[in-house]
Amino acid sequence: MNLKFRKYSWQLAPGHIRDIREQVFIREQRVPPELEWDDTDEIADHYLAVLPGNTPAGVARLFGTPGETAHIGRMAILPDFRGQGIGEALLRHVMNDAAVSHPEIVLSAQEYAIPFYQRSGFHVCSDLYDDAGIPHVDMRCLSPDLVSQSLQDQSTPHILGEDDTSWLFSEEKHMLSLLDSVAGQARQRIWLYDRFLEHDLYDRFRFRELISQLARRHRLSEVRLLIHDDKPLVKRRHRLVELMRRLPSRIELRLTSDDHPSEDQPFLLADREGVVFRHDFYKPEGVAKFSDSGRVKLLSENFQRMWDAGRSSLELRELPL
Repeated sequence: MNLKFRKYSWQLAPGHIRDIREQVFIREQRVPPELEWDDTDEIADHYLAVLPGNTPAGVARLFGTPGETAHIGRMAILPDFRGQGIGEALLRHVMNDAAVSHPEIVLSAQEYAIPFYQRSGFHVCSDLYDDAGIPHVDMRCLSPDLVSQSLQDQSTPHILGEDDTSWLFSEEKHMLSLLDSVAGQARQRIWLYDRFLEHDLYDRFRFRELISQLARRHRLSEVRLLIHDDKPLVKRRHRLVELMRRLPSRIELRLTSDDHPSEDQPFLLADREGVVFRHDFYKPEGVAKFSDSGRVKLLSENFQRMWDAGRSSLELRELPL
């Protein structure tokens, strides 16, 4: 399909963009006009998908501050052009643009469209809620740079429990994207094993927020941090340590025992499916998998063995909040 995408500011946008949104959202889905048109239009980039003959087929908008979260919204495809892959192509084009300068993309999806967005690497991150009388969920993509590079080959990229691809990494920025994307989808537990809680890896605001969201989700949430050395945590404040001391029943840290064998490679486990495994304590090289119950089971058994032999950190317990 010879599909083209054009980007406009709201001030210079052709009438087709407004016409498509009015037909789909206001007439078809009965969204009140006062909810459809908002101030965000003025600061957003607006995309128009065009077929041969300059026939307009769909629209979307994107806004966000570079370096922070990007927001995709107001995606609409005219009825005559649905089911032809135009919406997916438009979404991925906008994602490619966003991935250049945004580490995270979020959107509000109508409930029926969840599988559509999952095919492009978005996962659900909220409960169901009502928006203009239509059931919605929030969805996000925490690794848009990696997802946008690989969408042609994956049916559900970076979706926990579904994507069984081995995502290799050899750079820290890719490792962090995968680490956040795996951890951010955990519904019950995260088990983390490393030599120490390196500040550049684990003392990041986004990672702390992902751990906090899981720990506060429900009473069965569980975060276990197993490390060899707590001295760096005593010398310098750490977001995860502060969070742990505020949520002691949900987050626990132990030190490995010198009297028992321990693993030579660090890893993070999310529920019983996701894993981020590094080949070395000191290098950002390894593999992430979003659906690998076999490896997660084996690593969980090894983690449990080290955990049972471990001990609490008296130094961290005595630190002031």
